[in-house]
Amino acid sequence: MRPSTSETVHPLWLRCCHWVNVVAIAGMLFSGWRIYNAAPLFSFEFPAQITLGGWLGGALQWHFAMMWVLAFNGAIYLSLGIASGRFRQKFFPLSYRQLKDDLLQALRGKLQHADLRHYNMVQKIAYLFILLDGIVLVLSGLVLWKSVQFPFLRTLFGGYDSARYVHFFAMSALALFIVIHLLMVLLVPRTLLAMLRGR
Repeated sequence: MRPSTSETVHPLWLRCCHWVNVVAIAGMLFSGWRIYNAAPLFSFEFPAQITLGGWLGGALQWHFAMMWVLAFNGAIYLSLGIASGRFRQKFFPLSYRQLKDDLLQALRGKLQHADLRHYNMVQKIAYLFILLDGIVLVLSGLVLWKSVQFPFLRTLFGGYDSARYVHFFAMSALALFIVIHLLMVLLVPRTLLAMLRGR
């Protein structure tokens, strides 16, 4: 059963945070790819056409600028998500059995999205994962940015070079999440409308 069109699916604060995140994360990804190209970890580089900054210095400036936008916006999102009880309401409880059932439904292309106010178990796990992934990105990024100032974090990640790999794989997980997220939006366009108008 679908909710009434007058019922709010996403409050205004969440929609604002979501769209600011879209801009900030896009800026960080594209500039990060240019930074990666300056000292690749693997035997490939990202095409220059999909990177931001033009050169290493420019990419670093973009990356740091978007970092502050993301940090400020993320602090608002986490604070309001916890204080309003939205995280507890939307992401919990978790059920392994329900996750297994929902994954099977997803693989068959029959995962339900009738009521956008409620997340299925796949969504709950995916959103919790990306929140944790974001924390790993931020902490490993701090090591890369200010390695001397954060010796405990540097040690926690196994050193500067290890932190680079952690940062890269956390970024890759974020990019994969975004691709899947966009595919889901294409399959269920009502989710985009809900994030634009709240219902």
